Amino acid sequence: MRILLPALLCFPFLFFSQTTAKVVGISDGDTITVLLDGNVQKKLRLAEVDCPENRQPFGKNAKKFTSDQVFAKQITFTETDKDRYGRSVAKVYYDNGKYLSAEIIKAGYGWWYYSYSENTDLGKMQEAAKIKGLGLWQDKKAISPWDFRKQQRENAKIKRLQKQSEQQVQKTDTEKTLAI
Repeated sequence: MRILLPALLCFPFLFFSQTTAKVVGISDGDTITVLLDGNVQKKLRLAEVDCPENRQPFGKNAKKFTSDQVFAKQITFTETDKDRYGRSVAKVYYDNGKYLSAEIIKAGYGWWYYSYSENTDLGKMQEAAKIKGLGLWQDKKAISPWDFRKQQRENAKIKRLQKQSEQQVQKTDTEKTLAI
């Protein structure tokens, strides 16, 4: 009875924390925009999955997959967190309870975002998709989005340092020319 009572008290909270909305936009494989009551738009970052960036191989495929699954459909979602950009991180369900993040991973269009998920079933789904060579797993050298983003930041830093160095050389050359 001690365990049952707290569970029963939490049930209404879990039930009412779900929100229904219509999907009106797909930014990429793991980010959607929904229309809430009162014509309010809200951007949702899908929980537990990380899809290739649009500039990465299979990025556009992941976006298309997500679009094919939920665009213009009614979905329900439960917010789990906020990301560093202020977007709501949410578990999204559609078509009578399908979990969108799981469907993306099963189809091979996203990685299980294990750093932000304890759902090891998603890891098993990823491994199955990888073994079958589905989606992005056709590429034996597929780079995770978090490694791709890190690589992009490092490349941008190198370019900034190169530009600063070139500007310093130009400045020194100009000073030498003026001194003559």
